[in-house]
Amino acid sequence: MSESMSDRVAEAMAHLKATEEAAARAREELNTASATALSADRSVRLTVGAKGELTSLEFLDGKYRSMAASQLSASVLEAVNVARAEMARRVVDTLDPLTRMTSQGMAPEGTGVDWGSIFGSLLRETSVETRPTAMSRLRDEIHEDEEDPAGSAGADARRG
Repeated sequence: MSESMSDRVAEAMAHLKATEEAAARAREELNTASATALSADRSVRLTVGAKGELTSLEFLDGKYRSMAASQLSASVLEAVNVARAEMARRVVDTLDPLTRMTSQGMAPEGTGVDWGSIFGSLLRETSVETRPTAMSRLRDEIHEDEEDPAGSAGADARRG
């Protein structure tokens, strides 16, 4: 009925070996992982590494030459956040199975990794969805402010 101590130790050792192998595969995958994003206005393409570090930045088709500094800045920030969010999702997808020891009864309930506390709003805020995000709203506001300086007086009158 009950397992012998040697059977339980052998089972734990097999579980440990499988976990170590999975961790090594995950480490190898993440060492070479990157995510590339293109800004919505297609003026900026950039790549981030597994830790979210910027590894490549390209200004496409000379569009930056005709952009206001704030527009270019918004495009860069948008693309950075999209790429970092994609990389964060890949990190979670890669590492989450390794942190789920509770399913094997190896750790007390509730001891898994809280990815939200690690990545904060990055996963939610820049996820690819149809609803506007803070970054897209910022980009839209910047574009609106710079489109028609003469029309801003009318906009101020409507606000006031």
